[in-house]
Amino acid sequence: MHVAVLGAGTMGHGIAQVSAMAGHDVWIRDIEREFVDDGLDAIAENLQGGVERDKVTQEEKAATLDRLAGTTSLEAAVSDADIVIEAVPEEMAIKQETFEAVEEHVDDDAIVASNTSSLSLTEIASALDRPERAVGLHFFNPVHIMELVEIVVAEQTSEATLDAAREFVEGIDRTPVEVTDSPGFASSRLGVALGVEAMRMVQEGVASPEDIDAAMELGYNHPEGPIALGDVVGLDVRLDILEHLREELGERFRPPQILKRKVRAGKLGKKTGEGFYVWEDGEIVGTSGDWGRSDDRSRRVRL
Repeated sequence: MHVAVLGAGTMGHGIAQVSAMAGHDVWIRDIEREFVDDGLDAIAENLQGGVERDKVTQEEKAATLDRLAGTTSLEAAVSDADIVIEAVPEEMAIKQETFEAVEEHVDDDAIVASNTSSLSLTEIASALDRPERAVGLHFFNPVHIMELVEIVVAEQTSEATLDAAREFVEGIDRTPVEVTDSPGFASSRLGVALGVEAMRMVQEGVASPEDIDAAMELGYNHPEGPIALGDVVGLDVRLDILEHLREELGERFRPPQILKRKVRAGKLGKKTGEGFYVWEDGEIVGTSGDWGRSDDRSRRVRL
C-alpha cells in the first residue's frame, strides 16, 4: 500500500514511521525541505533507539528507512496514494484547504484521513467533492509506542471507507476504537477533562504538579501524569482544544487562568523548554514556579 503523510512534525513523522514499519511505502510531505529532513531524521533516531533497546533489528531499521521518501511536493506525495493522512496544524481552515488540495491529485478510490484530535471531521470532510472518502485517524503521541488509534466517523463517511480504515489500522499493528464525530471525540474529551482539572488543582494549591502526576501514575497506572502530558502535547494546543470544547459543550471546559498565563508568557511546555515543568533535552529537570520537591520526582514517578 502507498501511504502519504502530510506534515513531518511530531505526529506526522510518527505516523509515517509506523506505516513504513508495517511494510507500506510511505511519502512524507511538508512545506519546507528542512521540515521534511527533520522528520526523516527523527524517524531514524527513533529506530536507532529501538535497536539499542533490542526492540528493532538493524535489518528492520534499514527496511523501514528504505520504504520512506520525503518531498515538498503535494502532488508527488499523494498522486498514487491509497490513503492520505494529514497531520497539519490543528486549524479548521488549514485542514479544509489541505483536503481540497489533496482531492485534486488523488485517485477516486483513495481514502483521505485527518489526524485531528478535536475538530469536527464532518466539517473538514465538507471541503471534499466526495466526502464519503473522509475518515478520522487520531493517533496518539508518541505514535511509535502508543497502540491506540481513534477512528472518527463523519456524517459523510461511507461503510467502505470505515472498513478500509479499520483494516489499515489493524495492519499497522494498532488497536482501533470507533467513535462518531462529536466535539473532542472520546479520547480528547476525557483526556482534556482530566488535564484541566489537574491544572485547576495546581492553581488552587491543592498539590504540586509532580504530586498530582505521581498520584495518577502510581495510583491509577497512567503512563504519564496529566500535568506532564499537557506539557508534552503543548499548552497552546491544550488551550485551543479547551476553548473549542467550551464553545461546543459548555463552561465545564473553561480554561483555567494558570493555563492562559502560561500560554501568554510563551511557556508552552516541552517544545519551548518550560511549561508547568522545566525541560532539558526532552527530560523534566524541575518545576516552573514554587511547587517544590522536583528533586525526588525521579525516585517516585516513571517518566
